[in-house]
Amino acid sequence: MIEQIKPMDIEKRSFEMITELLGDRKLDPENELVIKRVIHTSADFDYADNLVFSPHAVTKGIEALRAGCDIVTDTQMAKAGINKTILASLGGEVHCFMSDPDVAREAKERGVTRAIVSMERAADLNKPCIFAIGNAPTALISLYELIKAGKVSPALIIGVPVGFVNVVESKELILGTDLPYIVAKGRKGGSNVAAAICNALLYQIKR
Repeated sequence: MIEQIKPMDIEKRSFEMITELLGDRKLDPENELVIKRVIHTSADFDYADNLVFSPHAVTKGIEALRAGCDIVTDTQMAKAGINKTILASLGGEVHCFMSDPDVAREAKERGVTRAIVSMERAADLNKPCIFAIGNAPTALISLYELIKAGKVSPALIIGVPVGFVNVVESKELILGTDLPYIVAKGRKGGSNVAAAICNALLYQIKR
């Protein structure tokens, strides 16, 4: 039988169903809302197991957002999915340099991907940033190299690129850093997951 649910109650009911379907599974209270929002976005309960959090990554991410940090993404899709109204109210904005004509031109001239140039542009931003990578493992690898070179120190790394080539390897690099991170182990992820994690943090600030 189809439930008749008012539009404003659909999300609430969805989260109730997620809790029910998780059954006796106990989630870390600090990470619970992030995990459930990713499941809500993807309908994939594997994320209850493959999302990996560095110690107090969620708390550190929320603190950075409260302080007005920006968010850098690797796709326009992720940028579109992040709640920019809440972010702007905190003093932050979302950046995605992938579609910039000058980024495409430089990438072609150097024979590298736009993801690499985009991360270099982001490293030049003169304020703290959360990096939310949901599509390009090359972006995550480039970010790692910039971190190692001392050119950027993200407030939080959301490493959830999806796919096959260098995806697992790029995530393993981030897992080896001492910076705050939220990583989806394995091949799963996506721009929608990156945006969902950002929103899970933002919604805990503006409930």
